[in-house]
Amino acid sequence: MAVRTAAPADSGEPSLTATTQVFSFSRAVPAKRDYYEVLGVERTAPAPDIKRAYRKAAMQWHPDRNPGNPEAEERFKEAAEAFEVLSDDNKRRLYDQYGHEGPSRAGFSGFQGTDEIFSRFSDLFGDLFGNLGFGGRRDGPQRGGDLKTRVVIPFAEAVSGVERELTVQRREACDDCNGSGAAPGTRPQTCSQCGGHGQVIHRQGFFTIQTTCPRCQGQGSMITSPCKTCSGTGAVQREATLKVNIPAGVDDGQTLRIPGRGMAGVKGGPPGNLYVEVAVQPDERFQRDEYDVHSKVTISMVQAALGCTVKAATLSGDIDLELEAGTQPNHVITRKGKGVPVIGGRGFGDHHIHVEVTVPTKLSGDQEDLLRELAELGGESVAEPKKGFFSSLRRRKRGC
Repeated sequence: MAVRTAAPADSGEPSLTATTQVFSFSRAVPAKRDYYEVLGVERTAPAPDIKRAYRKAAMQWHPDRNPGNPEAEERFKEAAEAFEVLSDDNKRRLYDQYGHEGPSRAGFSGFQGTDEIFSRFSDLFGDLFGNLGFGGRRDGPQRGGDLKTRVVIPFAEAVSGVERELTVQRREACDDCNGSGAAPGTRPQTCSQCGGHGQVIHRQGFFTIQTTCPRCQGQGSMITSPCKTCSGTGAVQREATLKVNIPAGVDDGQTLRIPGRGMAGVKGGPPGNLYVEVAVQPDERFQRDEYDVHSKVTISMVQAALGCTVKAATLSGDIDLELEAGTQPNHVITRKGKGVPVIGGRGFGDHHIHVEVTVPTKLSGDQEDLLRELAELGGESVAEPKKGFFSSLRRRKRGC
């Protein structure tokens, strides 16, 4: 997939402004059950155990096994959501740390419906149900596939938020046939072999086997007069330009979900989503830790002893930082609320400025003499000066 990032420009062609819905932290829904409880595994369960638990739950609550049962469908979605989080190391770590709010920081806020689940775990469902006659209901409208891309932004833009323009190649619904795949004025015909079910039944003795219809390939219908524009596929390849709003506080590796901006759906099904992974370029002045930032200032031991004013880098620009006399090495100054904004408008992190005190490795003769005088005044024991012609000359000049 071709991807291009560029500054917004007036190209004369309309563009789509996408609203990200990844970082919503609260929804008006009943309290969610613990994901580990949903799958019936321990919090320390390894990945293979989590997959086995999900296979069992998906088999139990699959909609094709529970037709017309809304509770089973909710259980099916609940199990898929739990598996999506616990099978991903990053999402699982965030869930363990922040609960149900955590995975949204990695770009996951749940599934919209069973079609999205079938699309997300198509390989797994093929393995689970391919031999049992259960599947993704290929005979009706199907959700379009998801698209993924990546955008690189500077550290400063991750802190402040930014709007970026992305160009992606995607399949969109054909305008001439409205996505049906049939030529204008015609419509798909019900498959005569499976009667529109997309599945056929074979009986072998005492066994009944249900398989995908070989005539319509599980679609349930056939196009006798395909659309010339899309060759009967119902979709065409187009370049789409999107303006993506990257929220302030986004972190490196996080993913934005833009609903409805993926591949076109099939037979009138909804489009998929576009997932934008954000890569944040590092800034050598700052080290980020969640929503806190750390930076450092370096001063000499004389400045530390007597106090000074130094320039310090902050997220909003350089400031004059006053350090008191007697500042110790590794002293940390915390500026409350001056860190990275928390996504969702819940305040700011803190800025921690670490003070480094340098000790000179080489001294001039005068500097060494002054430091020895200071040590003598303080009653401190120091190493004897190195013997040499110039050190003796300095002592004679000072009357030592």
